Amino acid sequence: MATHEGDLHPATPAGISALVGAFGAMAEDIDLNTVLERVASAACALVDARYGALGVIGPDRLLSAFITVGLENDAAGKTFPQPRGHDAPGLSLAHAHSSPPHDLPQHERAGGTPEQHPRTRSFVDVPIRIHDRVFGNLYLTEKNGGGGFTGTDEKLLVALAAAAAIAIANSHLFDDSARRTRWLEGGLDAVREILEQTDPSRSPAESTAHHALRASHSDLTLVLRETGDRRGLLCEAAAGPDAGSFASDSWDYPALLDDLTATSTPLLLTPAEIDGLLPGFSPPAPSTALCVRLAGSGERRYILFGRRSAFPFTDVDHEMVRTFTSNVSLALELLRAHRRREQEAVFGDRDRIARDLHDLVVQRLFAAGLSIQNLRKHLSDRKALERIGAVTAQLDATIRELRDTIYSLRSVPQVTPNFSAGIFALVEATAREHALQPDLNLSGPLDAAMDPGSAEHVRGVLQEGLSNALRHAAAHSVTITVQALEDHLEMQIIDDGIGFAEPSSGPGLTGMRRHAELCGGTLSISSTPGRGTRVLLTVPLTARGS
Repeated sequence: MATHEGDLHPATPAGISALVGAFGAMAEDIDLNTVLERVASAACALVDARYGALGVIGPDRLLSAFITVGLENDAAGKTFPQPRGHDAPGLSLAHAHSSPPHDLPQHERAGGTPEQHPRTRSFVDVPIRIHDRVFGNLYLTEKNGGGGFTGTDEKLLVALAAAAAIAIANSHLFDDSARRTRWLEGGLDAVREILEQTDPSRSPAESTAHHALRASHSDLTLVLRETGDRRGLLCEAAAGPDAGSFASDSWDYPALLDDLTATSTPLLLTPAEIDGLLPGFSPPAPSTALCVRLAGSGERRYILFGRRSAFPFTDVDHEMVRTFTSNVSLALELLRAHRRREQEAVFGDRDRIARDLHDLVVQRLFAAGLSIQNLRKHLSDRKALERIGAVTAQLDATIRELRDTIYSLRSVPQVTPNFSAGIFALVEATAREHALQPDLNLSGPLDAAMDPGSAEHVRGVLQEGLSNALRHAAAHSVTITVQALEDHLEMQIIDDGIGFAEPSSGPGLTGMRRHAELCGGTLSISSTPGRGTRVLLTVPLTARGS
């Protein structure tokens, strides 16, 4: 520490009063910027300096705040830009340092000081630190009276800087606590909404994206799912101002996700890696992003947290994102297990019905048919014999239909994917052999709203309608929209192909109409030659809680 003439001069009463005032400001319930402004002003009064500044280091080790005192009152009336990041004067300083009188811009520790800064002839900088942790620096220039700063000045500033360090540390602790609370509340809200379906307008993936956006203070959150055997990534849900630009979009699978396991730390992505993960999107790209994999036995899913702001993700964000995703993963697994139990109950009923049909109904119909056939030997009237033959034929047809029904009931797999996953898989499988990739849009609580029986018929209409559009329409684009509304489900298949004047009466259209009837829905098909085709299926949904 340098010493100069006048080292033993005591601080003035005004300086002591300013020091006490600064300490008092730190005890008040006011924001950090106000406290730092008072500290910088008190420092100027304490050592009788004309200009003062206080720089704070952010989580990225760059300058996050730079507060000035005196510059705005300079006689020249000039404004001065904030020093840039690493260019802030003296940010690496660990000890107080003062200079003998000379021009400030030429001082070796004044890197980053703007050229327009008033010419000064004295300078002192003091680190704001607690033990080995440096939070920033306090700078004072231009000692009134033209002299240099004394050792007493430095000691007083060190005491003031120590108090400022405590204020900054407490502010950081409060911010960290608030950030942890926000993450925990966001995770609990997501879990509650997923398990209890408190918001029927959102699917589990949409609930996850919505609460992830709020918990992380991000500009964009995406829930991504792998398609096929790592053939690509599909955006299941998006939240944020530009969410509509990403919903249901798909991209090639990026190799950077290969090492991201459900137990690994979140992956911090650079702008170049973000471009590789989400290529070709129109909104401004996030400047930084965290990507984490959701745990679970189902499909591989990821959450992307993206920020376009200058605030980086902190260590607390890295810590809490794992807690958030663990809670959401558990909720999704519980929901999957609950739906599996419901499916198993339905399939158990199907097996019982199939057994009853086979062991009771079919056998009784068969016995009834034999009894009617035995009546032939007791009758000679031609019309009566023809009638017996017709009834026997009807019984045989009924038995065949019952056996087909029994076969279809028993051929349903015991564990099936949920409705939305089944839609994704069906579209992917149907379009696999075609160059055209359909655009799929899902919205609403589809998985919770659809019962397995109706879901099977909706997929039947989708498979036939999509197959027709891909094979026969010569379309350049096919858009599929499936949405669960308040009391019904709507599915549209729209293509821009050749269209037709009158729909054919082939087995495809007959099968689509049959599926619509079996699920209690209505099917409409509209088309104009040269202007494409629109298939609309509307299916009523059972009221919740009934």
